[in-house]
Amino acid sequence: MNEAITRLLIDQATAAALELLRLQQPADVALSAFFRAHRSGPKERAFIADTAYAVLRKKRSLAALIGPAATARQLVLVALIRETGLSYRSLDAVLSKHDAEWLAGFKARPEPALTLAEQADLPDWLVERLSALMPESELLALARALNQPAPLDLRVNLLKDTRPVVLAQLEKHGLKASPCPLAPEGVRLAGKPALSQYPLFLSGAIEVQDEGSQLLGHLLAPKRGEMVVDFCAGAGGKTLLLGALMRSTGRLYAFDVSEKRLAKLKPRLARSGLSNVHPVAIAHENDQRVKRLAGKCDRVLVDAPCSGLGTLRRNPDLKWRQTPESVAELVVKQGNILAAAARLLKPGGRLVYATCSLLPEENAQIVAAFLAAHPQFARRSAAEVLGAQGIAIDLPGPDLQLLPNVHGTDGFYAAVLERAA
Repeated sequence: MNEAITRLLIDQATAAALELLRLQQPADVALSAFFRAHRSGPKERAFIADTAYAVLRKKRSLAALIGPAATARQLVLVALIRETGLSYRSLDAVLSKHDAEWLAGFKARPEPALTLAEQADLPDWLVERLSALMPESELLALARALNQPAPLDLRVNLLKDTRPVVLAQLEKHGLKASPCPLAPEGVRLAGKPALSQYPLFLSGAIEVQDEGSQLLGHLLAPKRGEMVVDFCAGAGGKTLLLGALMRSTGRLYAFDVSEKRLAKLKPRLARSGLSNVHPVAIAHENDQRVKRLAGKCDRVLVDAPCSGLGTLRRNPDLKWRQTPESVAELVVKQGNILAAAARLLKPGGRLVYATCSLLPEENAQIVAAFLAAHPQFARRSAAEVLGAQGIAIDLPGPDLQLLPNVHGTDGFYAAVLERAA
């Protein structure tokens, strides 16, 4: 790369980082808007995105190293050195005299001691809550994993293809991939290729879906011909997995309060080959269209709206956007949604309550409160449910708790609840 392009790239990376640091919208939305306004090639976009995300992920430790008056430009320069592996010498060649002098001064300064929260690149309130759950060494290991970009996981649509065939096809096209260690339909790519025009994607043989998210479908384990509800379907990734597990038989409702999110399911549904999915936009968890199914459903998945703190590898802005107050609001919503969804189950039916949060107040505490108020429900061992499907996983308790530093997935929690027959 010549000097002018590289200096321009650093300028653009700084501008992109500044947009992300404003936290006015989700990071991926802000970055998409930035690229629409600033046209560039795929390699340039990758550099800008990686740098801006590195600043967003590590802004706390970077700012602590630089000092209280750290600018976006300084954050970018230090991130390029510390997070992306660029050398001082390679940067010196393209920086302005002012930037080069500042960077040389920074390099010469002794590093300050960082607090635990600064080392973890997490807000104080979150470190306080995680510290109550695990020792400092585990917390830092978790934080390091959360501060790494997530790998690209795919799910093979078994209605269209098998995992060995998909792996062979990917290899044929020069894409390095391996089977996910836990999810039986999961494939993990070594890089992050663009897949939107890839034949396997266009044919519906593969979908992008984190391995942890795939395991939620296997906890619900719907059977052919059943009536099943995905209560908070969103863009329908788990709906599509449930439909495939049902072999496109029975009836599968995809409920969500956002028509915009459900609209994203339509093209995915068209590719999938499923004919048993019925997307339904609802106003709230007590919508009349929900109440009509009371006592009629075999299985219900509740992937509840949550803080998303288990997905920081993909959504690093969430750790700076969420607060104790926003979590408290979500906890009320989660309890209400679980109670409403449970009313749909027929005797003997199964419900899976799941979040992508790390916090007990959104997870085990919600389930404990629900079970105390609903004695007709009992908890099943998640490890046993998965083990019956050939998925071996060692869990410390009855519920599924996935962590990126332990399982290589996003952070997920799930409890399997069954209504007495």
